[in-house]
Amino acid sequence: MVYEMRTYWAAPGKVDAMHARFRDHTCGLFVKHGMQLVAFWAPDSKRETYGDLVYVLGFSSAAARNAAWDAFREDPAWQSAKAASEVDGVLVEKLDSVILNPTNYSPMR
Repeated sequence: MVYEMRTYWAAPGKVDAMHARFRDHTCGLFVKHGMQLVAFWAPDSKRETYGDLVYVLGFSSAAARNAAWDAFREDPAWQSAKAASEVDGVLVEKLDSVILNPTNYSPMR
């Protein structure tokens, strides 16, 4: 397995809208495209450092990850949800992505 940890910083005043888009649209599309939803968190301190949303997705391989993200980005349902949610401006001002490869002693492999 390959895991991806993503951190999002919402645009000013857009935290609730960003979470709503994930809850109402993005998570279902992730599943549709073969992404395993591992966990989602809202950090409780230092927004500047830790962001507004942190989540982890699982993939069977790096190639599967790349294919899933390509399919997700091309999905008309995602494009429509993104456009509709950003009528009043973008929701995400910054994001960070880290690929996490389990160690040979990790209970999550």
